[in-house]
Amino acid sequence: MSRRSRRRQGNLSNGWTGRVAVTLLVVCVVCAAIGYGSLKRYLHSDGFRQLLSAKVSKVLGMQGEFGPFRWDGLAVDTGSFEATGNGQIRSLYADRLHSEVNLSGVRRGVWELHGASVNRAEVNLDARKQPAAEMPAAGFLDTKPNKPAKTGWLPNEVEVNGLDLRELVVKVLLDDGEVFANGMRVRADRMGDKNAYRAEIDGGRIRLPWSWLPEVNLDRVRLRYQKNGFFVTTADAGVFKQGRIDGSGEWLPKEKQYTFEGNVRSIKCDELLNADWAKRLTGDLASSFVIEGHDTEGVARGTLTLKNGVLTALPVLDSLAAYADTRRFRVLALSEAHADWHWQAGEVTFNNLVLASESLVRLEGRLIIRGRELDGFFRLGLAPGTLAAIPGAETDVFLAGERNLLWTPLHITGTLDDPKEDLTSRLVAAAQGRMFEVIPETGEKVLKFTHSMLNESGIIEKGTQVIDKTTDSLMQGAGGLLNGFLGGGSTPVAPPPPEPPKPE
Repeated sequence: MSRRSRRRQGNLSNGWTGRVAVTLLVVCVVCAAIGYGSLKRYLHSDGFRQLLSAKVSKVLGMQGEFGPFRWDGLAVDTGSFEATGNGQIRSLYADRLHSEVNLSGVRRGVWELHGASVNRAEVNLDARKQPAAEMPAAGFLDTKPNKPAKTGWLPNEVEVNGLDLRELVVKVLLDDGEVFANGMRVRADRMGDKNAYRAEIDGGRIRLPWSWLPEVNLDRVRLRYQKNGFFVTTADAGVFKQGRIDGSGEWLPKEKQYTFEGNVRSIKCDELLNADWAKRLTGDLASSFVIEGHDTEGVARGTLTLKNGVLTALPVLDSLAAYADTRRFRVLALSEAHADWHWQAGEVTFNNLVLASESLVRLEGRLIIRGRELDGFFRLGLAPGTLAAIPGAETDVFLAGERNLLWTPLHITGTLDDPKEDLTSRLVAAAQGRMFEVIPETGEKVLKFTHSMLNESGIIEKGTQVIDKTTDSLMQGAGGLLNGFLGGGSTPVAPPPPEPPKPE
């Protein structure tokens, strides 16, 4: 074959190759256009809206649906998403949703959603205790949303790479009332695993159903979601004027378990206590805490510490001040004040409770508060010589013990508004017994020693009159006087018997 023939044949081959390449390129472009058109038609169809509704419902364990979609290219907006269920999450409503579809995930068989945002979402949960027969199956709820039919070669999975929720409102029904949280902004991003996310919550307020707990002002909360659990890595919040809370925890909806632990500090006593007790106890409160729950049964515990504590005008201390003829007991600067606390079903228990003023008085024991009722068992220690002026006090009522103090048991009852104690009756009994031995000198001495503390009352004069008349009247007067020291009201003193008529 001549050189010219070979050249002509080569040109012919190259021409066909070019034509085939161009044809293939055209076919690819046409196929891409057809594919893009098919994808776009499907995205703009009601089938894609149903797919998203089903996928979101499956994640929540609820039956939910998006409102009509409005498309601008691959960007989509909808007015709402609304879902209901019969488990812990009872309802969810979100408005003004936006997202963009990235078609690069089609090759992996997923619809990728980027830039998802929600203007406002409101979630209602019911965490009240329910009979076992009424509790939903594993997971959040027992609702099984309808599954969309497989659409041929089109993806049947959805991945949301991030979410910006501008305002989150949460209402939780508990047996004790409602937890209400609002004003929270949430930003969530996928961590790699399609079912794992990290999130950050900024701002917001939480109102709790217990009147003795304040509203919590959130600063920032960082958490993650993975393997059907929510894990709080850090949480910072403010309470009252200067109080601070920090903590971490987890919530496992499937197991119906939650745990949260942390610390609270810089809370003033007058912010937490009622008006009456705020006058009696001042200082800065701090506490560690652990809150645990399973199947709606909640338990909390921790260690409470009071710094710069001052105890003022406590009835039992006023009584001791009167007995000892000193004002040191009326205002006590506490050198030590702490207790382990436990809360469950509305009952608060303080174990290992210690209130101490160095070298003067020490109170150790256990206190239970049921509603407003008090029930406490303590050991009260006083410095030797404190009650030396009261006959029998330091020998029959108090006994020598550790820390070079004299100790006696003390039972506290009554209510937060009107506490009672059993020390006075024992002091009265001991003093009366000793007075019988040395009447009238000792009786007069006790009354004179307490005169500086009760100068304003008329009980002294009445008691003195009784002593001057008869031994029996003396005991009534002393009993009324000692009982009146606790602020619970004094026992009326019998008037002196009339003098017998003088013989003419």
